[in-house]
Amino acid sequence: MTAILGISAFYHDSAAALVVDGRIVAAAQEERFTRVKHDAAFPTRAVAYCLEAAGLTSADVDFVAFYDKPLSKFERLLETYLAYAPSGFRSFRLAIPLWLKDKLHMRRMIRKALGDGCRARLVFTDHHESHAASAFFPGPFDRAAILTLDGVGEWSTTTVGVGEGSRIELLEHIAFPHSLGLLYSAFTYYCGFKVNSGEYKLMGLAPYGRPVYKDAILEKLMDLKADGSFRLDLGYFNYCQGLTMTGDRFHELFGGPPRSPESTLEQRHMDLAASIQWVTEEVVLRIGREAARKTGAENLVMAGGVALNCVANGRLLREGPFDDVWIQPAAGDAGGALGAALFVWHQLLEKPREPRGRDAQQGSFLGPRFGDAEIGRFLAGQGVQASPCETEDELYEQVAGHLADDKIVGWFQGRMEFGPRSLGARSIIGDPRSPAMQATMNLKIKFRESFRPFAPAVLRERASEWFDIDPKHESPYMLLVAPVREEKRTPIDPETLRTMEDDPDLRRRVNVVRSEVPAVTHVDYSARLQTVDEDRNPRFHRLIEAFERITGCPILVNTSFNVRGEPIVCTPEDAYRCFLATDMDVLVLEDYVIVKDDAARKAGESVRERYLSQFQLD
Repeated sequence: MTAILGISAFYHDSAAALVVDGRIVAAAQEERFTRVKHDAAFPTRAVAYCLEAAGLTSADVDFVAFYDKPLSKFERLLETYLAYAPSGFRSFRLAIPLWLKDKLHMRRMIRKALGDGCRARLVFTDHHESHAASAFFPGPFDRAAILTLDGVGEWSTTTVGVGEGSRIELLEHIAFPHSLGLLYSAFTYYCGFKVNSGEYKLMGLAPYGRPVYKDAILEKLMDLKADGSFRLDLGYFNYCQGLTMTGDRFHELFGGPPRSPESTLEQRHMDLAASIQWVTEEVVLRIGREAARKTGAENLVMAGGVALNCVANGRLLREGPFDDVWIQPAAGDAGGALGAALFVWHQLLEKPREPRGRDAQQGSFLGPRFGDAEIGRFLAGQGVQASPCETEDELYEQVAGHLADDKIVGWFQGRMEFGPRSLGARSIIGDPRSPAMQATMNLKIKFRESFRPFAPAVLRERASEWFDIDPKHESPYMLLVAPVREEKRTPIDPETLRTMEDDPDLRRRVNVVRSEVPAVTHVDYSARLQTVDEDRNPRFHRLIEAFERITGCPILVNTSFNVRGEPIVCTPEDAYRCFLATDMDVLVLEDYVIVKDDAARKAGESVRERYLSQFQLD
């Protein structure tokens, strides 16, 4: 037996992953255990979980693979500060203590965390090699082009490579400070959202605007070539030397200072979001075409934070040169832990890989699970009188009935998801036919901006009937956007359309019914698609089937089981607290169905303020 522990830490979303004899046994982000969103600390609890899930101790680990090379990253940091000295001194002064305390001593920290009994060999992989490995090795293809895009690793910000059999090779790269991820984050910051978490918001805001600034971006901010390579004019940015993303020239170009967080969104911000989204999609399409030309591959795999831009991914699949595209579900830094472990197994140990036309990610259900006995003890301790459903069919019919009655349900089943998306293990679900569902979920459950769209979870075999997606393609990890089919759309009269386009109140715009499933139809008729199949996710699939039997609709609204500023719930206790503190109607913990009564609603009033105060708004 060969056990390889992968670790990512200290930058964004620390995580651990365990691979045993080439099989992915467990993977989880540290934030799910500590309840600190995007926790970047060393993933002590995630490591402990992975070992426990495999029935191993640290003494059983043969290799520990860290997802990047801290010394190379430190070299880039020093070179950048020296290039901009003395203007970057404040940023330098804040960064250096953390490097001297922790990041430069990764070997010592890993040894200390795993204890004296661990004799594992330590391996440090290149950041983008880790991303590439996380994309190719678990993917479904024997041969594929590889595209990795993020803010920055050691030096690379974008790479093109190829994977074949059990080996990967990176062929080209774009180097820091020229970065598509940092460019997108600059607009995230400028529009008043938090860097490294608000990019989703910017993507969701884009359809409300028009790309009127795209020419300014391409003429002033970046020199984009036909092959997708580019250079940024760094005079507009501040991320190399300062504590902010954008500089005075950027602010002058786009009409004023950055938007203050939580302040009113103006049409200008929506147009800026639409413009940078347009440019991002154009860059991804061009690089994708270049990757196909350079590798001759028919399929593509992707990873890195920019690979979470599901709108760009959808366009690349529809308009690009590839037969199929597979994106690592944990495409950001967390997935680097998994990639590093798989890199050791396949690339360094030269172990064979046998793709079978379906990915080896196991639906990305790689986190902890909790049985009925444990849940029953927890509920009894909370004074909740509940019994598990006697049969699965009873469970599905009961929950589907609540959903059809316009109830909002917390759905907690099986192993927790690895990656940023809830995929039917830790989900909040609802009826997509309800015109008010999107606003209700956003404002009363998630406590977040009303403009943000929700994803449709649709039976895979029915997806192409409702969305413009080829039946041969799937989107199990909610990483592709597809348009709602024309025949499922609801016509909007021209006067309403004109009024809506000029309405500054996004709540009124989002509440306009655009299709038969308005709760999952964005203002541009797009939907962030999750296809649900019986093999990966049998319980969620059967629940949607039960809902379809009642309503005729094979779709549910699916959003992550958390409130704004909180990580996705991990334990039954996390789920129950979130249930009490929000306006959720029903909580399903494995086979237990808890319907909120008046007493629970009253208890929730006292829980809510205390609960929400724990989490920092993002």
